[in-house]
Amino acid sequence: MSTRPKLIFLLNSAQRHLQQWLAAEQATAADQAGTPMPTPAQSGVLFALAKSDGVTMGQLAQLLDLEPPAVSGLVQRTEVLGWAQRRPCEHDGRTQRVWLQPAGRALLPRMTSTTHRVNQQLADGFTDAELQTVARWLAHVRQLPRAPQEGDDHVA
Repeated sequence: MSTRPKLIFLLNSAQRHLQQWLAAEQATAADQAGTPMPTPAQSGVLFALAKSDGVTMGQLAQLLDLEPPAVSGLVQRTEVLGWAQRRPCEHDGRTQRVWLQPAGRALLPRMTSTTHRVNQQLADGFTDAELQTVARWLAHVRQLPRAPQEGDDHVA
């Protein structure tokens, strides 16, 4: 009788390992280029802005699948590095939009190269069909309902 894999443990462990691996890859790229490279989280911001420059902070949170407070700190750190900039929305002064800056845009080719290399290594040894199954399972996990948070309105 086979036992099912410990999916929660494997997913959490793989995520931590992947983040550490990506950070090491980015550090190597930074050493070779002589300029700092973004962390994996900062890379997500820059990639998102490269596709949708000028998005609101809320839209960026949705694109990155992060909570708004996390995005705020992340964007602030990319601003300090000169890679992104927040500006008030021209239609609603309470809303901020985030723009990719030239220094951030200049990082995209190296980030893309690193991402492609890591994605290739992640896929090595697996068939396209197996990778489609993994992608389908990960998409399934992302679609699971989130547990209600304290302070959420509850329907009795």
